[in-house]
Amino acid sequence: MAKKRIAITMGDPAGIGPEIIVKAFAQEDIYKICAPLVIGDKAIIKKVINSTGIDFDPDNIEILNLNAIKNPSKLKKGMPSEESGKAAYSYIKKAVELYNLGVIEAIVTCPISKWAIKMAGLPWNGHTDMLAELTETENYAMAFYSEALKIVLTTIHVPLKDVPYLIKKEKVINSIFFANKACAMLQIENPHIAVCGLNPHAGEEGMLGREEIEEIAPAIKEAKALGINVSGPYPADSIFWRAYNGEFDIVVAMYHDQALAPFKLVAFEKGVNFTMGLPFIRTSPDHGTAYDIAWQGKASPTSLIEAIKLATRMVKE
Repeated sequence: MAKKRIAITMGDPAGIGPEIIVKAFAQEDIYKICAPLVIGDKAIIKKVINSTGIDFDPDNIEILNLNAIKNPSKLKKGMPSEESGKAAYSYIKKAVELYNLGVIEAIVTCPISKWAIKMAGLPWNGHTDMLAELTETENYAMAFYSEALKIVLTTIHVPLKDVPYLIKKEKVINSIFFANKACAMLQIENPHIAVCGLNPHAGEEGMLGREEIEEIAPAIKEAKALGINVSGPYPADSIFWRAYNGEFDIVVAMYHDQALAPFKLVAFEKGVNFTMGLPFIRTSPDHGTAYDIAWQGKASPTSLIEAIKLATRMVKE
């Protein structure tokens, strides 16, 4: 059987993306599970090997070389820049083009910097909305996977003060549908989906907020009527523990940090971010550019390796 063709974008070249790519290929035989194609700059890969002292031949990595960094010796390592933002975008754009041409079957993205993207004059807050626009996808969701915990977000990168206004029945139903679909993609049969409340104690019967009564509970009721095994809303201070201990298969969370704090506590190194709703499978390490340790040989490739494995697993036969 032919191995799945998986693109791996290098991310921000000033961050840890190039290093974790090299380490992933050095520590794991990626070619045994898929046919990987790294999209980035070969000169950057060579320089990170020289800078970190990793014993690895760059020719062992198949790289689609874009030469986005014109003078690698002058790259501002460990900090965002207009140049690194433009380069990161070029790798992602090329990956989408290759998917549209039928060359690749999934995309694994190394971390990018929101600051670098803004410095490059680009309008997005991150991979998720960038990929959505590049693929003309209007309905999408951010999700997180680990063996210990699986989560779908209802809102993504928005200020906390705006979250209550975005929690509407239709949006919560949509997240429940995505959670159900994520379980199908992960081959979890008859999943039990749990929905998190927004307020402390899930609103305490309306005393601490009414979003649960007016928006979240009606969404759960409607999803149940459609045959989805979903329950809640549950308080955030207990729902993730219950899911971690196997009571629920996946959690629908209301906002970013509500989900990511417990998720990273139990799966910081092995957690994977994936996007629901795109025309292709897209996974990513669940960490950022880590500028503070970039190009120093300190970055762990574990989350990237897990992202590659998950992308390969989720691509349909």
